Amino acid sequence: MTTSLADHLRALPDESLAALLQLRPDLVVPVPADVTALAVRAESRVSVARALDGLDQFTLQVLDAARLTRRPEDGTSSTDAVLAITTAGPHPPAPTSVRSALDRLRALFLLYGPESALRVAGGVDEVAPYPAGLGRPAAELDPRAAALCADAAKLRRTLLAAPPSARAVLDRLAAGPPVGSVPPGALQAPAVGAEDELPPDPTNGGAPTGSPVRWLVDARLLVRVSTGTVELPREVGLLLRRDSGPLGPLRTSPPPVAGTLREPKLADSAGAGQTMELVRHTEALLESLAAEPAPVLRSGGVGVRDLRRLARVTGLDEAATALVLEVAYAAGLVGETDLPGATTTRYGADQQVLPTGGYEVWRAVSLAHRWEQLARAWLTMSRQVGLVGQRDDRDRPISVLSAEAERAGAPAARRAVLEVLADLAPATAPSPDEVLALLDWRAPRRSRGREAAHREVLTEAAQLGVTGLGALTSYGRLLLAEVTEADGRGGGDPLGLRSDAESGEPSSAVRALDALLPAPVDHFLVQADLSVVVPGPPDPMLAAELDVVAEHESAGGASVHRVTTASVRRALDAGYTTEDLHALFRRRSRTPVPQGLTYLVDDVARRHGGLRVGSAGGYVRSDDEALLAEVLADRRLEPLGFRRLAPTVLVTPYQVQRMLLALRDAGYAPVPEDATGAAVLARPKTRRAPARAATGHSVDPLAAPKPAMPRLLGVVEQMRRGDAATRAARRAPAVVRGGAARAAAGPMPAHSHSDALAVLQQALRDKALVWVGYVDAHGATASRLVRPVSIGAGYLRAEDERTEMLHTFALHRITAAVREG
Repeated sequence: MTTSLADHLRALPDESLAALLQLRPDLVVPVPADVTALAVRAESRVSVARALDGLDQFTLQVLDAARLTRRPEDGTSSTDAVLAITTAGPHPPAPTSVRSALDRLRALFLLYGPESALRVAGGVDEVAPYPAGLGRPAAELDPRAAALCADAAKLRRTLLAAPPSARAVLDRLAAGPPVGSVPPGALQAPAVGAEDELPPDPTNGGAPTGSPVRWLVDARLLVRVSTGTVELPREVGLLLRRDSGPLGPLRTSPPPVAGTLREPKLADSAGAGQTMELVRHTEALLESLAAEPAPVLRSGGVGVRDLRRLARVTGLDEAATALVLEVAYAAGLVGETDLPGATTTRYGADQQVLPTGGYEVWRAVSLAHRWEQLARAWLTMSRQVGLVGQRDDRDRPISVLSAEAERAGAPAARRAVLEVLADLAPATAPSPDEVLALLDWRAPRRSRGREAAHREVLTEAAQLGVTGLGALTSYGRLLLAEVTEADGRGGGDPLGLRSDAESGEPSSAVRALDALLPAPVDHFLVQADLSVVVPGPPDPMLAAELDVVAEHESAGGASVHRVTTASVRRALDAGYTTEDLHALFRRRSRTPVPQGLTYLVDDVARRHGGLRVGSAGGYVRSDDEALLAEVLADRRLEPLGFRRLAPTVLVTPYQVQRMLLALRDAGYAPVPEDATGAAVLARPKTRRAPARAATGHSVDPLAAPKPAMPRLLGVVEQMRRGDAATRAARRAPAVVRGGAARAAAGPMPAHSHSDALAVLQQALRDKALVWVGYVDAHGATASRLVRPVSIGAGYLRAEDERTEMLHTFALHRITAAVREG
């Protein structure tokens, strides 16, 4: 009869073994050498924890039922025993629900074996030491407590004799966890679990006292397991749970959600409006960073002062501004660059945060595409923006873009929250408490302690337009499906672009959002006061032109710009001619061009280029000697140190750029020229950070990629060959380098994972050197000569005598071992 997990896996057909690898893809990273190595990895603490994290509350309770009903003689349970304990409560579940949960556990091989002899996979007890929140049996804790629990009548009498304060302690521990901590040296004011204090003694005026716990320890209802720890025996906990059942309340289905049913069009319209605001705020923030880059703190990130400045520019609060900046960084629109001429450092005042070259590409695409790039980056970035402004472990404030806000589980938390919304009827807006209750049932191990992070996801989704009126929008639902599908393929979009960038076709989310947004306009309305009203979102070409020829004043459904002397001068400096500007306003304006605008353009153009600037340190020349005399006599320009080189030429020791700025600030309109005297007309160059890819990961960066079934069948075949090689190596004689047989007692290489473990254990006992072959975190093979120090908890700890360093190897990554000598 097969008893080990390796034997059980080895007896499975290839399709069943591949199905296990598909359900638990972390088992094939790296590919196990044989089935024995697969079994060791499947029972390791890390792999078991990942499998348990994906289980719902009821399935975990069924697993606890199997653990509680194990027979002492062989450590196995049975389907009948599990059904008996799960149906012992006041509201028993249907047997079919219990069997379905057992089937899922057996598919994951957290339980294995026939129905009459179910075995719990190794590692489960290590990951979750207290099944159903119950303590260990009294026989494992204390003989005197075991004697008390063996007498059921005496146990009930002792329990009834407990004072109210002691009974409150018992009730708290019976609800789980069954372990309480007390201060060293005394059983006074002990604290239950990890955080909660034991209740005060009401017989002592509410003051905390150690007497309830001391009474319980003396009565053998609690067992002192260490200097500062007490534990509730399992028999006492089961007796206290006699009304609710040994496993507590059982819920086979998720809790119901009432929610508010919104009109789908209203929810989508509200979300679409927020997407426009997000894109506008992002553009305003990046333009502010382009004009005044934010310095990087020495500890990393952007300081509070710059965050407040950006908040004033965008009109948002600091939390929302931090979200926009973090999302823009994750989308590859923002990056760090070194100051010109500064020494390169990792962090410090020698670096600045400003837009990257990808910002120019982002501005040129449609509004829906821009939103999708931001929303996709938010959904996949491993950043928890809600931590910004809080204190870290060293009591220092966490700044935006700093490493302290990095959280590997953030993408999975976002997907979990959005999947709750996606599984509801369209346009259903649940309350935050209902969402948290659903998450707590779906994956209690993952949601435990993350309530604040899940509430932050709901807030951020509303700010980014993924939800509208509290309901998931239609285009948000499509985006979530696309990202989830890409994650299931093990790929996705590492550059943060749309998933169908190769085909050039817009994604379904972009098409859905485009249908909700107002159509981009290619015209504006010029008013008599020289204001320019754009009656809708401008198309990229019109937006680029307005950035040059007008000043932005306000945004919204209809944005407002204004033509000024400075904006016309800026357009002329960028290369526009007078006729170009007149033609632009005639072509774009749906109202007659005001005469004042025509006069303004002509007047600025007439004075534009009246002065020519070159470099000598710098020079100014003009055919108008009176104008040059005026410049020379202007006291505002005295810092430039002008001197007359000729009747039509002035020179200065300063560079051309500084001279241009000073002359323009004084009200003149100079233009630069090259060495031939030709005017140099060009748009000013804007500094940009080096291009960087978006930092989005797969939705669950901790999860392994999910290979396709044909690839998994190939992995199974490879492990079968490894098993065959192991059997052949055991039958073949040992061979030394010279080719002669030698005694089996000599050092010989291990041909399988089990042989490698045996070699390591023998080397540990002999304190001998051993060569260890292993696969590193990048999938590369390597070897190291070490002396084993300890083997346990799934790890080998060994010392490298050459470097005098202690190394730790995961046992499932070890591929071979051979004794030195």
